[in-house]
Amino acid sequence: MTVKGAGKPPRPARTPEAHPAGKPGPREAQSGRLHPEGPAVPARGTLAGPPAARPRDAKAIKHFVLDTNVLLHDPGCLFVFQEHEVVIPFTVIEELDTFKRDERDRGRNAREVIRHLDRLRTMGRLVDGVPWGGACDPKDRRAGGSSPEATGVVRIDVGQHPRPPMLAEDKPDNRIVAVAFAMHARGAPVVFVSKDLNARIKADALGVRTEDFENQKVDADRLYTGFFSATVDRELIDDLYRDRVLPVSRVEAAVAGLPEGQSPARSLAARAGVGPVAVGRGGAAAAVEANQFVILRDAEDESHTGLARRIGDTDQMTPVTGPRKPVFGILARNLQQTMALDLLLDDDVRMVTLLGTAGTGKTLLAVAAGMAKVFSEQRYDKMLVARPIMPMGRDIGYLPGTKDDKLGAWMQPIFDNLSYLLSTRGATGQQQAESLSAEQRIEKLISGGQLVLEPLTYIRGRSIPHQFMIVDEAQNLTPHEVKTIVSRIGEGTKVVLTGDVGQIDNPYLDSASNGLAYAIEKMKGLRMVGHVTLARSERSELASLAAALL
Repeated sequence: MTVKGAGKPPRPARTPEAHPAGKPGPREAQSGRLHPEGPAVPARGTLAGPPAARPRDAKAIKHFVLDTNVLLHDPGCLFVFQEHEVVIPFTVIEELDTFKRDERDRGRNAREVIRHLDRLRTMGRLVDGVPWGGACDPKDRRAGGSSPEATGVVRIDVGQHPRPPMLAEDKPDNRIVAVAFAMHARGAPVVFVSKDLNARIKADALGVRTEDFENQKVDADRLYTGFFSATVDRELIDDLYRDRVLPVSRVEAAVAGLPEGQSPARSLAARAGVGPVAVGRGGAAAAVEANQFVILRDAEDESHTGLARRIGDTDQMTPVTGPRKPVFGILARNLQQTMALDLLLDDDVRMVTLLGTAGTGKTLLAVAAGMAKVFSEQRYDKMLVARPIMPMGRDIGYLPGTKDDKLGAWMQPIFDNLSYLLSTRGATGQQQAESLSAEQRIEKLISGGQLVLEPLTYIRGRSIPHQFMIVDEAQNLTPHEVKTIVSRIGEGTKVVLTGDVGQIDNPYLDSASNGLAYAIEKMKGLRMVGHVTLARSERSELASLAAALL
């Protein structure tokens, strides 16, 4: 959690792995920073166990005043503040009561927060403060960064606090800020947490320490790219293509500049992200993640290169050459597109995320691979393509017609790619006769059930087995929505998430908090998950210039 007010931000709390005994480190006890691994989710069953004891040193306790938007963003945020006190102004309860009738995620989150508070209410008086130790499973508590011995307190503030002249207008935001200001005036160590920029500015102007809630945010500038470059000896590249396999340990040792057979330590701090890897950086180089690509460059000859991928979580790396024939008329135009096709055509990789600016070929590659797998190889029963219903700029309002008629406007980018691939240029002998137009072929695929275009609005509760599923423009989804989508995946289904974190139309998300970036960072290193960041636009020269300069 980044401090938006004056002063130096607190150092991040260490992960539970840093303390095997489960106890917080000395800096954890002093820091109010939210744990980056995400909030702990309270158990939905019956409350069990006595509340955990409060820390003895009351001076170390901080008071976090939460704004309504924080609770609507993450209902589990009540339980991520470790041993500190969470203060909920009574105005927030009134606003939750208003939002609970909303049929969208905002209403669902409001109702979940109310259920959390109702469970806490059965354990004690919320106006006096209720320790939440008995309302949260210990393993969930550790996942949220809190130790099992020390848990925090949730309290509802029902006081009528005098407001300074600048907050004289009686409106919800001012009443919420007034709670934090009153505690600050009494000398209590208070932090006002809000996702509302204007509310944070108000509180900061009054001298109250303010912070944004960044529990589900990632570092967008250092986002996992799925590959890295390394300068190695010529012999390693030759052995890769001669033997068609290399031990991962040998590649890691070569990257780290260590003697052969000695692999660098696998640590989070040493994992690679983007760009070339300097030999011996920090005494060790990155360990190769599952399904991560390594671009090998000859130290003596720049033109002598190789590309390898670690196959799942095995200890072997194989060379990557790309498909030998076009995929529905599509051939990779650059190195990253070769990596993307390698993941898309690998049936053992069940989830692929593709990130890149406009024109890099994310959607086209995904659709081409899906058509090859469904229509040519018949590896999957159907291809399902979904997009979030999120307009760019002002919406045009209600659309007439049936669901398919309404969906046509949102799915037009998919139709463009399908038409291009099903045109004469992308047709193969297995496709329909050339007398049919691309639009007629699309209609036949849809009517035959092989191609399904769906909005994400109705995905909750579904199970999607044996399908090649593409979710386009995934950067407009929240982390919770991405979790909902991926958790719908059934046996034999492959899901592909594509998007550009630089083009987000959802007003409540940014490049660090969107669901696509969150999924990339949290799912990396898993056996059946792969990712590639595409950097070069191949749409046209003008599109490349626009993406780089505008």
